[in-house]
Amino acid sequence: MQSRVLKAFALALLACAIAAAPATAEPSWAPASGAAIHPGVQTFTDGAQCTANFVFYDASDVYLGQAAHCSGTGAATETDGCDSGSLPLGTAVDIGGSRPGTLVYNSWLTMQSHGEANADACAYNDFALVKVDPADVGAVNPSIPFWGGPTGLDGNGTATGDTVLSYGNSSLRGGITQLSPKQGKSLGDEGNGWSHTVYTVTPGIPGDSGSAFLTAQGQALGVLSTVAIAPLAGSNGVGDLARELAYASSTGGFSVTLATGTEPFRGPLLPI
Repeated sequence: MQSRVLKAFALALLACAIAAAPATAEPSWAPASGAAIHPGVQTFTDGAQCTANFVFYDASDVYLGQAAHCSGTGAATETDGCDSGSLPLGTAVDIGGSRPGTLVYNSWLTMQSHGEANADACAYNDFALVKVDPADVGAVNPSIPFWGGPTGLDGNGTATGDTVLSYGNSSLRGGITQLSPKQGKSLGDEGNGWSHTVYTVTPGIPGDSGSAFLTAQGQALGVLSTVAIAPLAGSNGVGDLARELAYASSTGGFSVTLATGTEPFRGPLLPI
């Protein structure tokens, strides 16, 4: 119990540090019904397909989040961000707009350039930012498809049994969007709060990598990082977004604000 409280306190401090950053005016978003760029769109980085998670912004630009490993150059089993290869910053990423986005932050590259030695960060810090071309900023909406939200940034992590929600968009589903919304349960924190192991119906599959996870209250919890085969087959590893954003701000020089959804959060569909 004490460990759980300490983790929650540490994550709350991270969230507060992000919230304490100088306020930046939120951009005007496109209507959700007609936006070409939003959480849940397929992203293609040198042919590798992933799913975008959340929208972010700062004083000058708008960004779409994806997993760092979506630009990885090694095998799918290479998941340690401190020694796995990645395409460089500046790589073009197809995000569904009229022009490609640009990879401007990658946690793997940042950890390697700073000689990161924290084993938990190396294993679970799996986050990247793709800058939306200025020509396409007017086509962006930050709402999560089906679920609505996010309502804000989670700073408490998860406990065993907590409800989680997600929206994957793998091309392996063949366009069957009814399988994209997912609801499930957390098995609790892992890696000293850097990750959360979850089971969802249906499970995340290759191509869902990078997709957003929400709490039962609609807060942005994390980013789908791994699809497990063992020891918990069918489970997924979700990187903690509050920690990943704090790392990007303190080490990578990218201090961005999470955009909240323009569509109301609908809440879980199944009993929690």
